[in-house]
Parts: sequence; structure tokens; C-alpha cells
Amino acid sequence: MQLRIERRMVPHVPWGLIICVLAVALLGIWNLASASRPPLAPVWSSQALYLGLGIVAVLVVCLVDYRWIQRMAMPIYVANILALIALRFVGHTAKGAESWFAIGPFRLQPAEFMKIGVVLMLAKVYHDDFRPNEPSYGLVRLWKPLVVVGVPFILVLVQPDLGTALMIGLSSLTVILFGKVRWYLVATLVAGVLAGAIVIWNDYIREVPEPRPTIVRHHLKKHQSQRISGWLDPEADLRGSGYHAAQSKIAVGSGGVSGKGWREGTQTGLRFLPEQHTDFIFSVWAEEHGFVLCTLLLVLYGAIFIFGLGVGFSARDRFGAFVAVGVVAMLFWQVFENIGMVIGLLPVTGITLPLMSYGGSSMMSVMLSIGLLVNISMRRHMF
Repeated sequence: MQLRIERRMVPHVPWGLIICVLAVALLGIWNLASASRPPLAPVWSSQALYLGLGIVAVLVVCLVDYRWIQRMAMPIYVANILALIALRFVGHTAKGAESWFAIGPFRLQPAEFMKIGVVLMLAKVYHDDFRPNEPSYGLVRLWKPLVVVGVPFILVLVQPDLGTALMIGLSSLTVILFGKVRWYLVATLVAGVLAGAIVIWNDYIREVPEPRPTIVRHHLKKHQSQRISGWLDPEADLRGSGYHAAQSKIAVGSGGVSGKGWREGTQTGLRFLPEQHTDFIFSVWAEEHGFVLCTLLLVLYGAIFIFGLGVGFSARDRFGAFVAVGVVAMLFWQVFENIGMVIGLLPVTGITLPLMSYGGSSMMSVMLSIGLLVNISMRRHMF
């Protein structure tokens, strides 16, 4: 392994991507300074430290030829799987989920890095399994990608961490569809979505005498079922399962066009917002900065997605293209789910907003992903 950056790589540095990422991250720190105002701990300073470490991580990743990362995809994937298994024995339990390693005052969440491991492994599988004369994947050829996704998906789901498992599933599904599948598999996917809608209708919406005959509802944990029912009927239990979503929508709506001003948000200041420095950080931003700057934030995220896809479409090989698409899919679905959650369009699943929400594991995993995009862009004409 050689660590170097050559002069001919510099013109291919995706400066637009880097500027947008830094802009969102700095806005996030500024926003956290309001979300964590006294008497809460000033987590914005820790977030600034995590961003600094993340920038160092990006530089380190850029020094490594991503062909070496391709060779290391399997060890990285296996190491993350072992970390998830180790959580069952030495993991720290918080909020009902065994998702963290407690290392002194720090907590490390392996599932965040597992998302990168899955993307790298899928990219390696699609690169190594390429057959020019057989462009589309049928069910038989998909067994490798499905195993790569299925194992970590189940390990994360049983923690239980439904939100992260969902992100692994959606980002992996995007990569699999990018790899071209047969039409009947797409039809099966559509049928699965329709079946899911029917299950939700039967288990939560259909008016029948109690006890209600259910399909999957009785298999869910109580808080998971309450999140779905609270999403479908937000006003049914405003002091219980619907509290998070209701307070979040009040904060978002009260921001109006221009917002109440930095550190002037009442929902934030009076701490009505639950998890206002992590899962519901967008609610803080919307209340204090309003519709205009919410639009600016969405434009910055959109630019990150566009620049990331540009890296994928200009990549030299299939591995680089699939990694770029996987990273963009991972970020997109996380932004989509988090913002949809805080404005009440999607169920509450405990998903953080990339670069905005407080958290060392989240920040490091996102910055490592950005480092992969920069690496692929810089080396697109080298070999």
C-alpha cells in the first residue's frame, strides 16, 4: 500500500462536493450551539472536534489508492460483522438498543461503519462478477449481493435498531437496482411494496372488532408498533407515541418563512423537542431559520448528491462507480427519512441527519464516505 497524492490528481479534486460538505457541517455546528444551549452540555464543541477528525480521515482515505481499498473490502466487511456480533456480549445498552461500545466517555456505534462496509463489499461483488454478455441480474446471480446485505441487516435489526437496518436495506437496494436486474424482480419489488401497504392497512387502519387479527403487528416490539400507529394517526396519543412527531411539527411550522432567529426558538429553548441535538436537529433549524434557510440546506444536500453521482458516472472502473452510487444512496435515504420523519410524513425511526446531527460515529462514517468519493474522483484518469 502506497500513501501519496500526485500533482496530476489535483485537477480532479471535486471541490464543489468538498465545499458543500463543509458548509453543511459548519452550519450543523452553528445549529448545535443553539440546540445544546445551557443547561444542556455544549455538544457543539465536541462536534467541531469530530469534524476535525473527520477531515483528517478524508485526507488519509485520499492518500490510499482505492484499488487497495477494493482488495481490503472483504476484511473491512468481516471486521464490521464481527463488531456487530461482539455487541451482543460487550455492548452498551441505551434506549433499549444494544448498539454501542462504551470506551470511557466515548461511545462507538459499529452499525454506522457497517453501512460503509456493505457498500464496499457490494461494489467488489459487482466488480468481480461482471459478465459483458449477461448484463442483467436474475434471481440466481443475486445470491451474493443478498447475502452481503442480509447478514448485517439482521444483526442490526436484532439490536434492535430498525432505523439503521432500514438505511442499510434501502441504500443496498439502490446499488442492486443500479447493477441492472431482470424485469420480474422489479415487478416483485413493486408487489412487495403493495403487500406492505396491505399489511399496514390490515394491522393499523382497517376497522374491525378487537382483538384485531394482525399479520406482523404482534411480532413488533411495543415502541415499534406505537411509532407506526402514531405516524398513521398523529393525534391519537399526543402525550405518548405521538409526542415526538407533534412537537417536531410545531417547531417546524412555527419557524414560518424567515424563522425566529438563532437561539430564539421556543420549542428548542424550553426543551419540548425530544432528541433535539440528534434525531430532531432539523426541527431546530426550521424553527430558528425558517423556510428560506431550510431550502438552502436542502439545496446543499442536493448538490452533494449531484456531485457524488458525477463522481460515480466519471469513475474509471465498476468498483469506483458502485462505491459512489452506494455512498450517495446512503446519504440520500438518510436525509430523506430524517426530514420526512420530523415533518410527520414518515414514521419516527431514530435516524440522524448527516453532518447536522450530533454524534462522533455518524460524523466519522459520513466523512469516510466523502473521502471515498474524493479518492475515486482524483484517480479517475490514473489507471
